[in-house]
Amino acid sequence: MNNKQHKILIIKLGYCETLLSVVRQSCSLGDVFRTTAVLHLFKNDHVTWLTDAAAVPLLEGNPYIARLLTFDTLSVLQLEGERFDKVINLEKVPGICSLVNRINAWSKYGFRFDEETGMAEAYERAHEALYLATVEDSKKLNNKCWAEVLYSVLGATWKGENYILGYKPRTEVQYDLGFNTHVGKLMPHKAWPTEYWKQLERLVKGRFTYCYQQHLNDLTGYMEWINSCRMLITNDSLGLYLGIAMGKKVLGLFGPTMPSEQSPNERLRVVISPTAPRTAAGFGDDAVDDSCMRDLPPQMVFDAITDWGVD
Repeated sequence: MNNKQHKILIIKLGYCETLLSVVRQSCSLGDVFRTTAVLHLFKNDHVTWLTDAAAVPLLEGNPYIARLLTFDTLSVLQLEGERFDKVINLEKVPGICSLVNRINAWSKYGFRFDEETGMAEAYERAHEALYLATVEDSKKLNNKCWAEVLYSVLGATWKGENYILGYKPRTEVQYDLGFNTHVGKLMPHKAWPTEYWKQLERLVKGRFTYCYQQHLNDLTGYMEWINSCRMLITNDSLGLYLGIAMGKKVLGLFGPTMPSEQSPNERLRVVISPTAPRTAAGFGDDAVDDSCMRDLPPQMVFDAITDWGVD
């Protein structure tokens, strides 16, 4: 690190999504990866990124991450003994916030630990993000996409910066369409029904080459599979962000989640269920079923594919 570089620490483990209040033990890979958009602000700095071990393949090789640490006891002890110019904590897990309180830094952004309540609290610029994540129905009045909110946490303005992937796929394009069918455990109702994927398969057969999602438990293989497709047809999941970062055409299927929260990108188009809620009511609520995804007909998706074109 040269003397002109600032020393930056980014904490993003994926245990609590930036605009959700739900805390879990497993890592939200999609939320970790889309956070790489903030690295555009620190291209000339020395960045340390603390993450969950499951997310490491998404961050390895990133040209703007100088040091990648996995969250464990040794990493925590090390960080408590270091000094940073800036610490950016994007986790609302109280224990992680407590760690941030103990790290020596000139300035801190994101979320901190409230010693009185034992809960996450916001640093100066993160009040909007905390409000949207924790106050019921607050998203109804929000007109910002996810990236705009994230950048505002850092006192910056989002100008269309994209996600950054360090991994360099080796595969060549083999299929016109990739069917990205899987969704995470937190919101299973985001998934398009299996029988609808089969109906879409029948519609595209003979016109486009296609392949179903591969390497579900192998991130490296999964990225190679995405790279082998010209267009990705996907639920609201990690594949959506990876496809954009790889320069693919990405057709996102939306029902219970809000496409307005997606960062606008020329590589992304969305197909919205006719019965999808127009607000974030029920977002992240396990009681929400998949009825609106069942109201998204395969013919509607097929028409969107042919309208955009695969080449």
